[in-house]
Amino acid sequence: MPVSALDFRHWMQELAPGKSAADICRRSGVKRSTLAQQLVRGKVPEATVVAVARAYGQNPVLGLARFDPYRELAASTAPPTDAELLSQVPTARFLRELLVRSGELAPNGTHPVSGAPGHPDAAVRQWVEAIDDGELRQRVSIASGVAPQNFSAQLSANRLSPELAVSTAREAGVGLRNGLVVTGLVTAGEAGWPPEAAEGALRRLPDAELVLMASERLAALGKNLRRAATDERAATRVWEHLG
Repeated sequence: MPVSALDFRHWMQELAPGKSAADICRRSGVKRSTLAQQLVRGKVPEATVVAVARAYGQNPVLGLARFDPYRELAASTAPPTDAELLSQVPTARFLRELLVRSGELAPNGTHPVSGAPGHPDAAVRQWVEAIDDGELRQRVSIASGVAPQNFSAQLSANRLSPELAVSTAREAGVGLRNGLVVTGLVTAGEAGWPPEAAEGALRRLPDAELVLMASERLAALGKNLRRAATDERAATRVWEHLG
């Protein structure tokens, strides 16, 4: 949910006293026309708050915590669970770890998790599946007022709005900041996640669970590739029909 433009103006005055909106835009990279439209409409998106906070050296999580409905973020410092961390590990990294453990591939030193939490390609849907106890989606729908089909539609697109991500974390009983990390709005470091946390969770994973998770990822990847191929063939037929 975007924050109040009036509250945003007050926050900007505290964060950058004496600076004009034009100054803030130049420093944060937010377009002047974009910010002007947001202020006129009375609502400023979370991404703008994050950009301005970073530009002036404030942790963006704490910047968001200055506004409703994100005030709980300041006190929510619970570290991510291993399940959450593993949900953000790319499939390729699972396969590499599997090959290393089976002796078919040399470790060759440290290979940090690529596509780490906070990256734009972070896996929102996998995170929700990792923290879901079977009733999470229903609880989130009731708590947030978002219709179940709308929640499912966002997950199918592998995204969640910041407010819904925080609500999901709250209903799952995990750190509220974690929802912002997996959506890519803030980085893992900005949310206080320990360095190399995902690598540690992967190395602690028992062999049997590693094989199971890798196979599940491959099955999901195959399903997505088949769907993409079907869509591409359908689009080709349409263009051929149109001539």
